Amino acid sequence: MAAYRTTGGADGARDPLLVPGQRIHDGLVVDRRLGEGAFAEVYRVRHHVLGRQALKLFKHGASLGANFSRLDEARILSTLGHPGIIRVFDAGTVDTAQGVRGYFTMEYVAGGSLEALVRSHGGVVPVPHATAVLRQAADGLAVAHERPQPVVHRDLTLANVLVAYDESGLRVKVSDFGLARETDPVTRAASAQGTVAYMPPEVLIRGRGYSAAGDVWALGTIVYFLLTNRFPYEADDPGRAFSPERFERPLRPPGDFNDEVDAGLEWLVADMLRVDPAARPPMREVAERALGPGESAPPAPAPPRAYLPRTDLPRTKPPPDPPPDPPPDDPVRTALALSRVPGRLAEAADLLEEALDRHPGLRERHLTRLTTWRRGVVQ
Repeated sequence: MAAYRTTGGADGARDPLLVPGQRIHDGLVVDRRLGEGAFAEVYRVRHHVLGRQALKLFKHGASLGANFSRLDEARILSTLGHPGIIRVFDAGTVDTAQGVRGYFTMEYVAGGSLEALVRSHGGVVPVPHATAVLRQAADGLAVAHERPQPVVHRDLTLANVLVAYDESGLRVKVSDFGLARETDPVTRAASAQGTVAYMPPEVLIRGRGYSAAGDVWALGTIVYFLLTNRFPYEADDPGRAFSPERFERPLRPPGDFNDEVDAGLEWLVADMLRVDPAARPPMREVAERALGPGESAPPAPAPPRAYLPRTDLPRTKPPPDPPPDPPPDDPVRTALALSRVPGRLAEAADLLEEALDRHPGLRERHLTRLTTWRRGVVQ
């Protein structure tokens, strides 16, 4: 799920561990490989009752006991139970071409990650969408942080937050809890892990353990990037990534780069990115503050073309060009045809969502159609 690298045999990469049509057990069959990361391959599979799922398969061999110890991610996910966090369905071991490997199955999200959402908007995501991402991700992560023994993610990135669409619009799914850990009950901190651009200063510079406040920092980094197409505190420069001096300079507010950002959102992001972890708000407060004035429940985000820019400030860039027409063999056409076959609308919606992930320029044109299909209506 997250941004797994697709590989092929031409560059010397080894063959996949599973093949299309292979049975995991009586009710689960491999469809195709979606990609791979450093430690796991991810496949799309089909369950005979539940339909499409994603299967995460660990690449490296181990003893039976070690295989089960690698399934901590599945165990943690199964205890969280929140719509903003990927659901887990099953876990176990399977025979592969290279021996027994551990696996677990989880919710399949066809719409891709926040990286695709950024590309579809040309680099800067509209404020209502960025706010929806912040609100929904924070609400899910607050559930993890509020457990008696809090769970911290430790690797929140654009690639690990997935985007789905239902009948009400954009829905966020936090995924890839492979580095997640239950915090030490005394220190409330886990060992230092994560991706450099999203790592908080107490971990990156001072070498402290990763706490819930570190997840708040990482989510603030994500939202800052959605709003500005750049990382805070000059983290875009690899040469300065480990420099303590970059945290000594004041944070440039996102409004310096995007005049659509209102003061409330700008202040919230600044609080999430405070250098002192004790000064950052807890994740539950983040979720509550991400609601607009007078809102009592999360509103459905509007499609991109419904986003109206402020008129009292000059725009920093011209509007993007309209998306190109799809090529004749584009899977959008296949999805449109499939949507008219009785009983195949859900499959057509998945296919359209996959197409929008591969061709972000088409997202604006077909987003309304996708959400309508999720409601069970054919256009």
